[in-house]
Amino acid sequence: MAATRPAAPDRPAPNHAMRELRGDLSPGEFATAVRRAAREIGEHVSCDARYVGRVEAGEIRCPNYAYERVFRHMWPGRSLQELGFAPREAVRRREALRRPAEAGGGRVVPAAVPWWPDDSHHPDEENDDVRRRTFLSGGPTALATVIGLDRPATAAPPASRLPRYAGSAPQPRKVGAAEVEGVEQAVRDIRLLDDVHGADTLFELAGQSLRTAYVLLNDGEYSSATERRLQAGAGELAISVGWLAHDSNRLAEARSFYSEALATARMADDSALEAHVFCNSAFLARDAGRPREALRAAQAGQSAARRLDSERLLSLLAMREAGGWALLRDRAACERALARAYTLFERGESEADPEWMSFYGEAEIAGLESQCWSALGDWDRASEQAGRAIALQEPHFVRNRALYTAELAHDRLGRGDLAGAGSHGHAAVDLLGEVRSARIRAMLADTATRLRSHRSVPEVGGFLSAYDLASVA
Repeated sequence: MAATRPAAPDRPAPNHAMRELRGDLSPGEFATAVRRAAREIGEHVSCDARYVGRVEAGEIRCPNYAYERVFRHMWPGRSLQELGFAPREAVRRREALRRPAEAGGGRVVPAAVPWWPDDSHHPDEENDDVRRRTFLSGGPTALATVIGLDRPATAAPPASRLPRYAGSAPQPRKVGAAEVEGVEQAVRDIRLLDDVHGADTLFELAGQSLRTAYVLLNDGEYSSATERRLQAGAGELAISVGWLAHDSNRLAEARSFYSEALATARMADDSALEAHVFCNSAFLARDAGRPREALRAAQAGQSAARRLDSERLLSLLAMREAGGWALLRDRAACERALARAYTLFERGESEADPEWMSFYGEAEIAGLESQCWSALGDWDRASEQAGRAIALQEPHFVRNRALYTAELAHDRLGRGDLAGAGSHGHAAVDLLGEVRSARIRAMLADTATRLRSHRSVPEVGGFLSAYDLASVA
């Protein structure tokens, strides 16, 4: 197969090689196949139909390292050039030559490209991968650089990222594809980093990105097509920040962010965004001890999701409903919702599944079922499903592994298995060295409090010592 021919610098050549490899699959189906291949090798990529379109249009001249590994897994033995991409070194040289030119007129171009690009700059895939891996090895300080949030939450964003003011009248800033892609990529980065590190180190920083997104939405100047994407992106970002607040035990703030996202969804008449808001709101209401509200939100989400043709989304919303019924101790209604959720789940993935649902696999549905049985006091079933969730969870979802392990400790204690509770509690504490989640810490704090009088059990004593040490660290 011939590689893509070189083109003029300002007009990328279409990537005919990747288009040929897609064959009869739709862009969405092809993106699903890429994500599935990534999971097979333990990678995490947020491939969707739009990314496939950018590849085939030649906008992505060279994929980042994560995508390169996935593509080599899918087509062993083929080089990047045989897949229609430019050599990585050539892309780097082009970037190095372009940046000084962009910096003309007194404008400084930072060495690390921020997540929020300016009007003329599209962040290349190489930089996306470098920023992601820098944070994964560098902790919360590196996060600030990764998604361009290395400013105090109270500080104003740089002038180049906000509308300019002349006297008292704001002058609208032109908002185009680059800004919208920046918002969308911020959502992906936050989700990925949360999966690995939890919410506590992300919440304040991500809130700044949300404020900037709404400045563009409220004060920018854009086309109707850009407005739709910007509304969806800002709404998804509000949901992401709301989730970070939830996982940090800032429940009132989470509810406020979800309300903002719901208002955005309603104004945009965006069913997908509305379903996502209700899905998260149901989970929040359950954790806040408001089961009736959880039920109403889950059912409203299902109503919105029926227009979207995604069985997996309906399955997750049915699980949210089951959680509400479980808190109400209505076992029969909970079991009906669980059965419906599994029936929908087993119909498989589709290209209509939202990108944000990448976490919803066999491990997650088992974990959510475990929570239902725990709320109903069926500790044997709760323990069984929590153990299954741990066994099925992919290693890079560190926060979820810690969550399921903390839940299993709680369930073992419910069964009266003190040694098991101590052992799994200790394992969860070990994982907290890698993840920051106030919600998980609160679960472990409750288990530790209930186990204090049983310190003589060796496993319990080991857990309490590790927990107390971690609490003061």
